[in-house]
Amino acid sequence: MFYASIYRAAPVRLVLALLLLFAAAGIAPAALAADEGRVAGAYQELEWIDLLPQEDLDALMNPPQYIDEIVDGSEEDVLASQLSAAENELAGGRWEEALVSTRVVESLDGAAIRLPGFIVPLEFGEDERVTKFFLVPYFGACLHMPPPPPNQIVYAEFADGLELASIYNPFWLEGKLATTLTENEVARSAYYMAVDRLEPFE
Repeated sequence: MFYASIYRAAPVRLVLALLLLFAAAGIAPAALAADEGRVAGAYQELEWIDLLPQEDLDALMNPPQYIDEIVDGSEEDVLASQLSAAENELAGGRWEEALVSTRVVESLDGAAIRLPGFIVPLEFGEDERVTKFFLVPYFGACLHMPPPPPNQIVYAEFADGLELASIYNPFWLEGKLATTLTENEVARSAYYMAVDRLEPFE
């Protein structure tokens, strides 16, 4: 599956979380053009894969061969410990680059979209409601697990604020997307969303 191959070098819990979320969302391992997305009301319903430029998608769908040889839970189950200079040059260079890519799908700039994901709180307003956060494709990203590529993170602002009962719960977000780079001590994102509405993911 797409995300399992991207994060094959990460701990097995992360891969399982990805599989659960994207299986539930029905995400297929293929990119969709911006004008072919599903439409939910006035918002174009996207999958996380839609935020990847084709060149990054191609690289992430074709990881170096050694990634498939890693045993879950082993010492080699950490990216930094199993890359060699030769492997990086021959097979992993482009794949590694895609893992930290800030490239975006320019046609999505200004698009009204609907996207599911997990919330990583960054700032709180009145009554401890979350007003600024990262939206990420799998639970634990930027908290317990390494962050996904910047073009798989959306920095979001919600003026009304969200009373977040649990970070374990995914949400649907609706709003206007922008190809804007945001960076802080938590992570770096290549997209920004001014949130109009959000609801629990079901």
